[in-house]
Amino acid sequence: MSGTGLVLANPFPFFAGPQQLDPSNLRPFADALPLPSVAQPVGLRSHPEKPEEQVPYYRIPIGEAMVKVHRDLPVTRMWTFGATFPGPVLMSAAGRGMIVEWVNQLPARHLLPIDHALHGAGKGVPEVRAVVHLHGGRTPAASDGWPEDWTVPGKSQTCFYPCTQDAALLFYHDHTMGINRLNTYAGMLGMCILHDAREELLSLPRGKYEIPLMICDRLLRTDGQLEYPVSEKRGEVWVPEVFGNAILANGKLLPYCEVEPALYRVRLMNGSNGRFFRFSLANGAEFYQIGSDQGLLPAAVPLKRVTMAPGERADLLIDFGAMRGEQVEFVSDSFTVLQFRVLKTANTKSVVVPEKLHAVPRIAETNAVRTRRLTLDEEMDDVQRPMRMLLNNTPWHAPVTEKPVLNTTEIWELVNLTDDSHPIHLHLVRFQVLDRRRFNVFHYQQTHELRFTGPLVSPDANEMGWKDTVRCDPGMVTRIIVPFEEHTGRYVWHCHVLEHEDNEMMRPFEVVRG
Repeated sequence: MSGTGLVLANPFPFFAGPQQLDPSNLRPFADALPLPSVAQPVGLRSHPEKPEEQVPYYRIPIGEAMVKVHRDLPVTRMWTFGATFPGPVLMSAAGRGMIVEWVNQLPARHLLPIDHALHGAGKGVPEVRAVVHLHGGRTPAASDGWPEDWTVPGKSQTCFYPCTQDAALLFYHDHTMGINRLNTYAGMLGMCILHDAREELLSLPRGKYEIPLMICDRLLRTDGQLEYPVSEKRGEVWVPEVFGNAILANGKLLPYCEVEPALYRVRLMNGSNGRFFRFSLANGAEFYQIGSDQGLLPAAVPLKRVTMAPGERADLLIDFGAMRGEQVEFVSDSFTVLQFRVLKTANTKSVVVPEKLHAVPRIAETNAVRTRRLTLDEEMDDVQRPMRMLLNNTPWHAPVTEKPVLNTTEIWELVNLTDDSHPIHLHLVRFQVLDRRRFNVFHYQQTHELRFTGPLVSPDANEMGWKDTVRCDPGMVTRIIVPFEEHTGRYVWHCHVLEHEDNEMMRPFEVVRG
């Protein structure tokens, strides 16, 4: 069951090992919530597009590390960026740009079981390989993390990130064809925060009052080690979704976070492979969402619960002023994520929630030069591979069919024919959600004609900003309007349930010049 309350179909039984951890046997709130370190540049390099300018140069290793996820568990063997989980935060002023060399120092054998039947993961390619994608970055194609442009241990990949975009919370993660779900699950995740002058004028909480918070689930054994489930059906390895027994907050299981009775900015992201979260404060207190994937919303949205699919981000303001001296749990349905311990005294001046944040003009549908109808599909295959997840019923290796023209706008109609809710992510671009509408799936499968069975559903208030990942619910058409700007070249769009992505629910698109 996903966090949206929608069933994520799992027709293939699997097991998670005989020594699965029961987190209720651990002492809760024994560890303080760690804050990720901020990556430090090792020098300057010439801007690839403006040689007269210098930009920060980072060198970040990708390697194995032993991570302490709970005081009472042995250390967990993980694959990480910069020897920490999550990896160090890349911090930059929007528009300045940065160069990052990702250095592959991983061992020769994989930490988790590989399904060699998946496309791109055959026995003819190295078992251990990596390529990094900056999720949400407006990045030149050569630096975007094309899934087949991987490096092997002992090699590195150097990427240029121009950061010519609004202030936002982005994140970086592995994007290797066929084993992305494994590398990311093993710990290859980190956050990236862009600031800009417009955001600074709002006097939002900062410094110790700004908390980057990556939440993800993992299956842990009683010995503290990661378990990745495999199917019991026909000896295959791949499973459609993975849901963990342990909810990790910045890499810690059931931590506490000491806060003052003041306004805090919580930069929240869902780093799970497949779990949807519905976050709330256990005392029912209201908070505000001020930003989504690609930056600030037009105005703060009061909420008591925020739903987040894998890959989505939510920029929250939480006022602990009325909770002085309390211990308040941050939860998702029946899962406790962490505990906020609110001090009785504060050493800060009052900060208020801004009434207005950032103008986000809505794109008129008449601006679109083309509408594309694209399906989200499940395909029952042969006995060797009983199911594939596809976009527009087309495998990865088929020729590129989506070729938007640079500096034009398109509408994409995402027609979900499956029983799952799919978070669909487009690389390079930002977009706006137009609407959703229920339709007759069986009729469409028989005739390829959309017969709507419900009214248009407008985006939620917290979806009214710029997005790069959109939740596509089953039996609904989700429409987005997408400007294709700044860069040309090959990119990809895919489901951000990583098990789906690795089983070909990913397609290339190419931005071309007119």
